[in-house]
Amino acid sequence: MIREDINKIYAKPVTFPIYQTTSYIVPDGENYRYSREYNPTVENLGKQIMRMEGSEDYNVFSSGMGAITTTLLALSNPGDRILTHLDIFARSYHFMKDFMGKWGINTDISVPGTENIIKSIRKDTKIVFIESVTNPILRVNDIKAISERCNEVGSLLIVDSTVPTPHNLKSIKLGADVVIHSSSKFIAGHNNVISGLAAGRKDLMEKIDAMRRTLGTTLDPNSAFLTETGMKTLGIRMEKINSNAMKIASSLKDNPEIKGVIYPGLQEHPDYDTAIKYMKGYSGIICFEIRNNAQKFAENLKRVIPANTMGGVDSIVSTPKTMSHRSLTVDELKILGVNDNFIRLSVGIEDPEEILEDINNALSFI
Repeated sequence: MIREDINKIYAKPVTFPIYQTTSYIVPDGENYRYSREYNPTVENLGKQIMRMEGSEDYNVFSSGMGAITTTLLALSNPGDRILTHLDIFARSYHFMKDFMGKWGINTDISVPGTENIIKSIRKDTKIVFIESVTNPILRVNDIKAISERCNEVGSLLIVDSTVPTPHNLKSIKLGADVVIHSSSKFIAGHNNVISGLAAGRKDLMEKIDAMRRTLGTTLDPNSAFLTETGMKTLGIRMEKINSNAMKIASSLKDNPEIKGVIYPGLQEHPDYDTAIKYMKGYSGIICFEIRNNAQKFAENLKRVIPANTMGGVDSIVSTPKTMSHRSLTVDELKILGVNDNFIRLSVGIEDPEEILEDINNALSFI
């Protein structure tokens, strides 16, 4: 009777609650059984990414890398061939190139650019794994064109769309079979949670779900709650971040202390035509090279934060060579054009003039 009375009082909360439990009373809770497999708070988060992406089904993970590794393991078998490209997040690159090879799964590596990726898709390519907007050099891959080639040979297309988010780019609509997000970044948006999301075809999601439950790459309900809370303001934040980044990129390209500004919204970007065709906004990552001493530049920043992450409400700078892509070889970094003074700026929601002032002041000390 007490349990029934409590359920009546709390049946319809305004904010979806945290189900902090390992298991559920049967038979009523039989659909959930155990929180490593299913949890209502985690399920609620999954339904939100499914809605945003317009997909048939979803999965939720303990991190972005958990989403990537679980998805690739679920959809590949020994003897299969995977294609990816060099200009992706280094952990993703190494998992496919180095780790999956131990289980007899072959990985081909394309150099950056949509045309190069399409040319590298073979008749026996089982999976093509791309980033929609690449990290760290911000190439914008033509998902639709790559999808058409995948359909010709029967390859699955998996797209990591962490940088643009579903607010700026709809990967499923353009032909992706599965879209993945490191929702620790722009989707959660406050640098306070680690989580990962996937959405896509129901038959593929069921295979991925079985692998997730077996591997244990399951998100806990507290992290699901924080991610879903951040997700509620994704549209508002991304509109401000898109606007800020466009203003800052346009200003930085005229700064004599900076060279080679990379931002998809600039007309000189190599994939500008693809970006304006498919993207609602160009997101918040800007890359550029300063003339010397990136370490001193970072040390002299007062407002912008030096850190190994991106996608939050606060502006953050990192040096990919020593942070996110430190595991790449000298030759691989050279192909990408990433050197000691290559900077990745993740733009936040501050006043863009304050961000620019801080960057310019830091440059004046080197």
